[in-house]
Amino acid sequence: MGSVRAVLIDIDGVLTVSWQPLPGAVEALREIRAAGLGVVLVTNTTSRTRASIARTLTDAGFAVSAEDILTAPAVTAAYLAEHWPGARCALLNSGDIAEDLGGVTVVGEDEGGDSAPDVVVVGGAGPEFGYAALNRAFGHLQRGARLVAMHRNLYWRTDQGLQLDTGAFLVGLEKAARVEAEITGKPSAAFFEAALAHVGVGADEAVMVGDDIESDVLAAQRAGVTGVLVRTGKYLPQTHRDASGTPDHVIDSFAGLPVLLAELPGSAQR
Repeated sequence: MGSVRAVLIDIDGVLTVSWQPLPGAVEALREIRAAGLGVVLVTNTTSRTRASIARTLTDAGFAVSAEDILTAPAVTAAYLAEHWPGARCALLNSGDIAEDLGGVTVVGEDEGGDSAPDVVVVGGAGPEFGYAALNRAFGHLQRGARLVAMHRNLYWRTDQGLQLDTGAFLVGLEKAARVEAEITGKPSAAFFEAALAHVGVGADEAVMVGDDIESDVLAAQRAGVTGVLVRTGKYLPQTHRDASGTPDHVIDSFAGLPVLLAELPGSAQR
Protein backbone atom coordinates (compact mmCIF):
# COMPACT_ATOMS: atom_id res chain seq x y z
CA MET A 1 0.00 0.00 0.00
CA GLY A 2 1.19 3.52 -0.83
CA SER A 3 0.90 6.55 1.40
CA VAL A 4 -2.67 7.06 2.64
CA ARG A 5 -3.99 10.26 1.10
CA ALA A 6 -7.75 9.86 1.53
CA VAL A 7 -10.39 8.14 3.61
CA LEU A 8 -13.71 6.89 2.24
CA ILE A 9 -16.25 6.77 5.06
CA ASP A 10 -19.67 5.20 5.25
CA ILE A 11 -22.08 7.37 7.25
CA ASP A 12 -24.88 5.30 8.73
CA GLY A 13 -23.53 2.98 11.42
CA VAL A 14 -20.02 4.47 11.22
CA LEU A 15 -20.37 8.17 11.94
CA THR A 16 -23.99 8.12 13.09
CA VAL A 17 -26.95 5.94 14.05
CA SER A 18 -30.33 7.51 13.24
CA TRP A 19 -28.28 10.63 12.39
CA GLN A 20 -26.97 10.95 15.94
CA PRO A 21 -23.14 11.00 16.14
CA LEU A 22 -21.46 7.93 17.57
CA PRO A 23 -19.04 8.53 20.48
CA GLY A 24 -15.79 10.10 19.35
CA ALA A 25 -16.78 10.26 15.66
CA VAL A 26 -16.89 14.06 15.36
CA GLU A 27 -13.48 14.41 16.98
CA ALA A 28 -11.96 11.62 14.89
CA LEU A 29 -13.13 13.19 11.62
CA ARG A 30 -11.74 16.54 12.73
CA GLU A 31 -8.38 14.91 13.47
CA ILE A 32 -8.31 13.17 10.09
CA ARG A 33 -8.96 16.43 8.28
CA ALA A 34 -6.32 18.21 10.37
CA ALA A 35 -3.81 15.59 9.20
CA GLY A 36 -4.39 16.76 5.64
CA LEU A 37 -6.18 13.64 4.41
CA GLY A 38 -8.90 13.84 1.79
CA VAL A 39 -12.34 12.79 2.94
CA VAL A 40 -15.34 11.56 0.98
CA LEU A 41 -18.46 10.25 2.70
CA VAL A 42 -19.83 7.35 0.66
CA THR A 43 -23.33 6.23 1.46
CA ASN A 44 -26.11 4.04 0.13
CA THR A 45 -28.59 6.30 1.92
CA THR A 46 -31.42 6.93 -0.53
CA SER A 47 -33.90 8.87 1.59
CA ARG A 48 -32.03 12.20 1.54
CA THR A 49 -30.14 14.37 -0.90
CA ARG A 50 -26.47 15.25 -0.50
CA ALA A 51 -27.40 18.75 0.64
CA SER A 52 -29.84 17.42 3.23
CA ILE A 53 -27.29 14.93 4.56
CA ALA A 54 -24.67 17.67 4.81
CA ARG A 55 -27.01 19.93 6.78
CA THR A 56 -27.90 17.12 9.18
CA LEU A 57 -24.27 16.15 9.75
CA THR A 58 -23.22 19.77 10.20
CA ASP A 59 -25.94 20.21 12.83
CA ALA A 60 -24.53 17.11 14.57
CA GLY A 61 -21.07 18.70 14.73
CA PHE A 62 -19.35 17.20 11.68
CA ALA A 63 -17.36 19.61 9.50
CA VAL A 64 -18.67 18.49 6.11
CA SER A 65 -20.30 19.95 3.01
CA ALA A 66 -22.41 18.49 0.23
CA GLU A 67 -19.25 18.33 -1.91
CA ASP A 68 -17.77 15.82 0.55
CA ILE A 69 -20.66 13.40 0.05
CA LEU A 70 -21.22 10.80 -2.65
CA THR A 71 -24.61 9.10 -2.55
CA ALA A 72 -26.04 6.10 -4.36
CA PRO A 73 -28.72 8.30 -6.03
CA ALA A 74 -26.08 10.68 -7.43
CA VAL A 75 -24.05 7.78 -8.82
CA THR A 76 -27.25 6.19 -10.16
CA ALA A 77 -28.09 9.36 -12.09
CA ALA A 78 -24.65 9.29 -13.70
CA TYR A 79 -25.00 5.57 -14.46
CA LEU A 80 -28.39 6.04 -16.14
CA ALA A 81 -27.08 8.97 -18.19
CA GLU A 82 -24.20 6.82 -19.44
CA HIS A 83 -25.94 3.49 -19.99
CA TRP A 84 -29.60 4.42 -20.54
CA PRO A 85 -29.67 8.00 -21.80
CA GLY A 86 -33.19 9.32 -22.18
CA ALA A 87 -34.73 6.28 -20.51
CA ARG A 88 -38.09 6.62 -18.80
CA CYS A 89 -37.68 5.41 -15.23
CA ALA A 90 -40.15 4.15 -12.63
CA LEU A 91 -38.72 4.97 -9.20
CA LEU A 92 -39.44 2.83 -6.14
CA ASN A 93 -37.87 4.62 -3.20
CA SER A 94 -38.54 5.95 0.27
CA GLY A 95 -37.79 9.67 0.52
CA ASP A 96 -37.36 12.62 -1.84
CA ILE A 97 -34.10 12.42 -3.79
CA ALA A 98 -35.15 14.32 -6.93
CA GLU A 99 -32.37 16.87 -6.44
CA ASP A 100 -29.72 14.14 -6.80
CA LEU A 101 -31.40 12.55 -9.83
CA GLY A 102 -30.78 15.41 -12.21
CA GLY A 103 -31.39 14.44 -15.84
CA VAL A 104 -33.36 11.29 -14.96
CA THR A 105 -36.88 11.11 -16.44
CA VAL A 106 -39.17 9.65 -13.77
CA VAL A 107 -42.62 8.54 -14.98
CA GLY A 108 -45.70 8.63 -12.80
CA GLU A 109 -47.55 5.60 -11.50
CA ASP A 110 -50.50 6.16 -13.84
CA GLU A 111 -48.48 6.41 -17.04
CA GLY A 112 -48.65 3.48 -19.44
CA GLY A 113 -48.66 2.60 -23.13
CA ASP A 114 -45.89 4.39 -24.99
CA SER A 115 -45.00 6.11 -21.72
CA ALA A 116 -44.34 2.86 -19.87
CA PRO A 117 -40.94 2.85 -18.14
CA ASP A 118 -37.81 1.50 -19.76
CA VAL A 119 -36.09 1.05 -16.40
CA VAL A 120 -37.31 0.25 -12.90
CA VAL A 121 -35.04 2.07 -10.44
CA VAL A 122 -35.10 0.75 -6.87
CA GLY A 123 -33.80 2.91 -4.06
CA GLY A 124 -34.12 2.53 -0.31
CA ALA A 125 -36.89 0.61 1.42
CA GLY A 126 -39.59 2.15 3.55
CA PRO A 127 -43.40 2.36 3.80
CA GLU A 128 -43.61 2.84 0.02
CA PHE A 129 -42.46 -0.77 -0.50
CA GLY A 130 -45.97 -2.17 -0.20
CA TYR A 131 -47.60 -4.90 -2.26
CA ALA A 132 -49.10 -2.56 -4.85
CA ALA A 133 -45.80 -0.80 -5.55
CA LEU A 134 -43.78 -4.01 -5.73
CA ASN A 135 -46.37 -5.68 -7.94
CA ARG A 136 -46.39 -2.66 -10.24
CA ALA A 137 -42.60 -2.89 -10.55
CA PHE A 138 -42.96 -6.62 -11.23
CA GLY A 139 -45.36 -5.82 -14.06
CA HIS A 140 -42.93 -3.36 -15.64
CA LEU A 141 -40.17 -5.97 -15.49
CA GLN A 142 -42.39 -8.59 -17.12
CA ARG A 143 -42.97 -6.14 -19.96
CA GLY A 144 -39.23 -5.83 -20.54
CA ALA A 145 -38.08 -2.96 -18.35
CA ARG A 146 -34.52 -3.20 -17.02
CA LEU A 147 -33.92 -3.36 -13.26
CA VAL A 148 -31.44 -0.94 -11.68
CA ALA A 149 -30.98 -0.91 -7.90
CA MET A 150 -29.06 1.62 -5.87
CA HIS A 151 -27.96 -1.13 -3.49
CA ARG A 152 -28.96 -4.54 -2.16
CA ASN A 153 -28.46 -4.01 1.59
CA LEU A 154 -30.63 -6.39 3.58
CA TYR A 155 -30.94 -4.17 6.65
CA TRP A 156 -29.57 -1.15 8.48
CA ARG A 157 -29.41 -0.10 12.11
CA THR A 158 -31.52 2.65 13.64
CA ASP A 159 -32.13 3.68 17.24
CA GLN A 160 -34.99 1.16 17.11
CA GLY A 161 -32.69 -1.71 16.11
CA LEU A 162 -32.14 -3.43 12.76
CA GLN A 163 -34.66 -2.55 10.02
CA LEU A 164 -35.32 -4.30 6.71
CA ASP A 165 -33.83 -2.65 3.64
CA THR A 166 -34.06 -2.96 -0.13
CA GLY A 167 -32.20 -6.24 -0.53
CA ALA A 168 -34.93 -8.16 1.26
CA PHE A 169 -37.39 -7.11 -1.48
CA LEU A 170 -35.00 -6.96 -4.42
CA VAL A 171 -34.24 -10.67 -4.26
CA GLY A 172 -37.96 -11.41 -4.68
CA LEU A 173 -38.29 -9.09 -7.67
CA GLU A 174 -35.26 -10.63 -9.34
CA LYS A 175 -36.45 -14.19 -8.86
CA ALA A 176 -40.08 -13.50 -9.79
CA ALA A 177 -39.20 -11.55 -12.95
CA ARG A 178 -36.18 -13.72 -13.76
CA VAL A 179 -33.88 -10.74 -14.09
CA GLU A 180 -30.74 -9.56 -12.33
CA ALA A 181 -30.51 -6.03 -11.03
CA GLU A 182 -27.70 -3.73 -12.11
CA ILE A 183 -26.30 -2.34 -8.84
CA THR A 184 -25.05 1.25 -8.88
CA GLY A 185 -24.19 1.91 -5.21
CA LYS A 186 -22.01 -0.11 -2.88
CA PRO A 187 -20.81 -2.84 -3.40
CA SER A 188 -20.38 -2.10 -7.12
CA ALA A 189 -16.84 -1.43 -8.28
CA ALA A 190 -18.14 1.57 -10.22
CA PHE A 191 -19.23 3.24 -6.99
CA PHE A 192 -15.77 2.97 -5.45
CA GLU A 193 -14.18 4.16 -8.70
CA ALA A 194 -16.46 7.20 -8.58
CA ALA A 195 -15.50 7.84 -4.94
CA LEU A 196 -11.77 7.67 -5.72
CA ALA A 197 -12.22 10.01 -8.68
CA HIS A 198 -14.25 12.34 -6.48
CA VAL A 199 -11.38 12.73 -4.01
CA GLY A 200 -8.64 12.45 -6.65
CA VAL A 201 -6.57 9.52 -5.39
CA GLY A 202 -5.65 6.03 -6.50
CA ALA A 203 -7.05 2.90 -4.90
CA ASP A 204 -3.74 2.14 -3.17
CA GLU A 205 -3.80 5.58 -1.55
CA ALA A 206 -7.22 5.22 0.09
CA VAL A 207 -8.83 3.54 3.08
CA MET A 208 -12.52 2.60 3.23
CA VAL A 209 -14.26 2.51 6.63
CA GLY A 210 -17.59 0.74 6.98
CA ASP A 211 -19.86 -1.32 9.20
CA ASP A 212 -21.06 -3.63 6.41
CA ILE A 213 -18.35 -6.23 5.92
CA GLU A 214 -19.52 -7.28 2.46
CA SER A 215 -20.81 -4.09 0.80
CA ASP A 216 -18.43 -1.61 2.43
CA VAL A 217 -15.21 -3.37 3.33
CA LEU A 218 -14.69 -6.46 1.18
CA ALA A 219 -16.13 -4.71 -1.87
CA ALA A 220 -13.64 -1.87 -1.37
CA GLN A 221 -10.81 -4.37 -1.01
CA ARG A 222 -11.78 -5.98 -4.31
CA ALA A 223 -11.45 -2.52 -5.84
CA GLY A 224 -7.91 -2.26 -4.44
CA VAL A 225 -8.79 -0.03 -1.47
CA THR A 226 -7.66 -0.92 2.07
CA GLY A 227 -10.71 -1.97 4.09
CA VAL A 228 -11.43 -1.12 7.71
CA LEU A 229 -14.40 -2.74 9.46
CA VAL A 230 -15.89 -1.04 12.52
CA ARG A 231 -17.80 -2.93 15.22
CA THR A 232 -20.66 -0.44 15.27
CA GLY A 233 -23.89 0.06 13.31
CA LYS A 234 -25.04 -3.11 11.55
CA TYR A 235 -21.91 -5.03 12.56
CA LEU A 236 -22.75 -8.50 13.88
CA PRO A 237 -20.18 -11.08 15.02
CA GLN A 238 -21.95 -13.77 13.00
CA THR A 239 -21.80 -11.84 9.72
CA HIS A 240 -18.13 -11.18 10.43
CA ARG A 241 -17.47 -14.90 10.95
CA ASP A 242 -19.51 -15.94 7.90
CA ALA A 243 -18.15 -13.28 5.54
CA SER A 244 -16.72 -14.12 2.14
CA GLY A 245 -13.35 -12.66 3.06
CA THR A 246 -11.23 -11.05 5.75
CA PRO A 247 -11.07 -7.29 6.37
CA ASP A 248 -7.64 -5.71 6.22
CA HIS A 249 -8.29 -4.12 9.62
CA VAL A 250 -10.97 -4.27 12.32
CA ILE A 251 -11.45 -1.56 14.95
CA ASP A 252 -14.05 -1.02 17.64
CA SER A 253 -15.33 2.26 16.23
CA PHE A 254 -14.53 5.19 13.97
CA ALA A 255 -13.07 6.95 17.01
CA GLY A 256 -10.09 4.61 16.75
CA LEU A 257 -9.35 5.37 13.08
CA PRO A 258 -6.76 8.15 13.59
CA VAL A 259 -4.61 5.78 15.66
CA LEU A 260 -4.88 3.05 13.02
CA LEU A 261 -4.02 5.46 10.19
CA ALA A 262 -0.92 6.63 12.07
CA GLU A 263 0.26 3.02 12.32
CA LEU A 264 -0.19 2.14 8.62
CA PRO A 265 3.00 1.90 6.52
CA GLY A 266 3.65 5.12 4.65
CA SER A 267 0.82 6.93 6.40
CA ALA A 268 0.68 10.67 5.88
CA GLN A 269 -0.19 10.94 9.60
CA ARG A 270 3.18 9.72 10.78
